[in-house]
Amino acid sequence: MRDDETPPQTATRTLRPADPAATRHDVPAPRTGPSPWTLRLVALGLVLTAVNLRPAITSLGALLEEVRDGLHMSGSVAGVLTSVPPLCFAVFGVMAPRLARRFGPGAVVCAGMAAITAGLIIRPLVGGTAGFLAASALALMGIAVSNVLMPVIVKRWFPDRIGSMTGLYSMALALGTSLAAAVTVPLTDAMGGGWKAGLGIWAVLAAAAILPWLPLVRDRATTHDTPAGDRTGARPQAAALRITRSRTAWALACFFGLQATAAYITMGWMPQIFRDAGVSAGTAGVLLALIMAMGVPLAFVIPRVAGRMRHQGPIVVLLGACGLTGYAGLYLAPAGGAWVWALLLGISNCAFPLALTMIGMRARSGAGVVRLSAFAQSTGYLISIPGPLLVGVLYQHSGGWGLPIALMAALMVPQMVMGVLAGRDRTIEDEC
Repeated sequence: MRDDETPPQTATRTLRPADPAATRHDVPAPRTGPSPWTLRLVALGLVLTAVNLRPAITSLGALLEEVRDGLHMSGSVAGVLTSVPPLCFAVFGVMAPRLARRFGPGAVVCAGMAAITAGLIIRPLVGGTAGFLAASALALMGIAVSNVLMPVIVKRWFPDRIGSMTGLYSMALALGTSLAAAVTVPLTDAMGGGWKAGLGIWAVLAAAAILPWLPLVRDRATTHDTPAGDRTGARPQAAALRITRSRTAWALACFFGLQATAAYITMGWMPQIFRDAGVSAGTAGVLLALIMAMGVPLAFVIPRVAGRMRHQGPIVVLLGACGLTGYAGLYLAPAGGAWVWALLLGISNCAFPLALTMIGMRARSGAGVVRLSAFAQSTGYLISIPGPLLVGVLYQHSGGWGLPIALMAALMVPQMVMGVLAGRDRTIEDEC
């Protein structure tokens, strides 16, 4: 049921209650909301989709050295490969609103899962770098459109449970991320040590995520929600929405981009920071897994708490303070307090589910959520592209981690400012 739809009127009857026969044969008012079975199916689809939004990336990171050797990639090409995900998320995410208006979000997410499956199957089978990059881009395209439409589907099907449902799929996303990072290498070894099998096995999980969406492919009525009884003003209102005029939308896009920057820096460089501090390679990998694993419980708790608050600024500040403390610890005693710093940075990285929750809360209609989600995520992922590259440049030229860690801490300050602005109790429709 849409968030602005009123309950069906059941009190008014056309037959007199005094007539027993009429009372017996009185027809109840028709249901206007989705059935419980449909809601359970959508919830299952959300969870399976979220689990598949990162394994294509983290499984490749775990086997990047083997892939480079197998395809004879140069170091520069491998570097480009690691920066492709946020670029694809920004470019292909822009397509999601138009596709959702034409085909419906359920159909687009179903196609996105099919694209991920196809990309994961194809890329181990190709024999060259160009084909591998193309197949990876196909999978990332499916991830990009699904990324954008997750908040839209929550708004459409669960308007009264935005926080809890966002927490559910955010937790599933974090679980899929950490699962792929943790088990890809053991799975590869168990299957004979070939990187092709280690990458291709994740297509099975992606294929399973297609199934719940198949019954929802024909559901098109999702993006032009209007109050019950007002069916005429939906499209003009949606068309009149100018997302770039909204200060809240820009603040949310910057907040999303800065937290994504921190996340990609963490995934790309944190193990090396710990190893250079004297931590063993195995322990450094476990520390990264701890950072990622913190998102599993907190990604469910934080959106539920945020959904009950009128202003999400205090949560933004709390997460930012954990990040600043963690970076200070990395600078002063990276090895001595490694487990504490990993724990704090894992908490800080939970700004991602908070950003997704705010996307669903900063727009009143389905159309607004579609546009805000596409704008915030596409713009945000563009903002995040230079961060990991800049950290590498600073590390190479300074010969240590002092300057890169200072940069990470400095970026946390504008992230907190933008998050507080984005967390104010207002909607983009009020500003456009």
